[in-house]
Amino acid sequence: MFDHKSKHLSEAKLDENRRRLTLADFDYPCPAHLIAQQPRLRRDESRLLIRTTDGKTRDCHVSDLTTELPQDSLLILNDTRVFPSRLRGHLTSGGGVEIFLLEPLNEVTSSQTCRWQALGRPMKKLKSGTELIFAESLKAKVVDRNEDGVGNAFINLEFQCPAAKLASWLDVHGYIPLPPYIKRPDAHPAASSTDRDRYQTVYAQQAGSVAAPTAGLHFTDYLLVALKQRGIQICFVSLHVGAGTFLPVKTDEISAHKMHGERYRVGADTARALQIAKAEGRKIVAVGTTTLRSLESLYRVAGQDHETFVSAANEWRTTDIFIHPEYSDDIYRPWVIDGLVTNFHQPCSTLFMLVSALIGIGSAKELYQTAISREYQLFSYGDATLLWF
Repeated sequence: MFDHKSKHLSEAKLDENRRRLTLADFDYPCPAHLIAQQPRLRRDESRLLIRTTDGKTRDCHVSDLTTELPQDSLLILNDTRVFPSRLRGHLTSGGGVEIFLLEPLNEVTSSQTCRWQALGRPMKKLKSGTELIFAESLKAKVVDRNEDGVGNAFINLEFQCPAAKLASWLDVHGYIPLPPYIKRPDAHPAASSTDRDRYQTVYAQQAGSVAAPTAGLHFTDYLLVALKQRGIQICFVSLHVGAGTFLPVKTDEISAHKMHGERYRVGADTARALQIAKAEGRKIVAVGTTTLRSLESLYRVAGQDHETFVSAANEWRTTDIFIHPEYSDDIYRPWVIDGLVTNFHQPCSTLFMLVSALIGIGSAKELYQTAISREYQLFSYGDATLLWF
């Protein structure tokens, strides 16, 4: 069903210039004034740097996708919904704490409680048994702590309320989980936050993300209609963005980094659309690295068998897929897609590593330098690029 058009990482040729990459290789100069603090007034007015298969670039806008994508393309987006996952509270002793919820834990202790894995600050004060107070009606206890072996510490919290009540409380009193490079000294709770709608795609459906699939932030309802009118088919996957996407790499040896699992589901309708598009030789474009990782993960589970691919697509699964170049000349060709719309990502991040795997680390740095020289806005609220493979 899905043909290999080029080598994968393990098949890269050896030559005298080949060397193993370290974390420092994925650093690049990042001007602070280009880190977008606010989104553009209109989503699809964001700039779009297009890179063709021969490495040439040209400047467009996201709204130009109506003509830049072939008319019979299949466009796939991640419909996950961000929830207000940051909480501010205090200890019983009075000291302030900030909690960043990551994912609900499956174990059920009571219908009147719910458990979550979380990050916390200050972590040194969040020991097992510590009680936290967020409001008179919302309290929690640190059940235990754990580490992932590469320098990240987590806490497991038990809230003294049912999951539904916690969700309702967060929707009003929680804080939008903006990344730390977006500064909001006067941040407001979700109910009055100016970021509530903007840090969310217009097509978000499945609640569960603690960070936005940022490439999708550029799409408007009008643009989606215009794309369909041009004959471009649109389908969705769901991947709940979690620690696997945003936690920093802390190991010099890239392959030692641990990607935390994230829940995803491709869906039978999307799987069938993929099969038909491939059979007909149409271009398939993923919007966002999370969409790409969902499709690559499913293919690795199901392979080329049509029935298995569709049946496996309908199940919720967990992926810890980490796509990165190990050597300086590695190139990774996705099993499923032909192009990727994505934002410009932080230096040394797993997302920049993924881009480096797709087009080569040298080309990735050259692309980013081009974007910076042309004053593209960077990161979550920044501009985008369309990469053709």
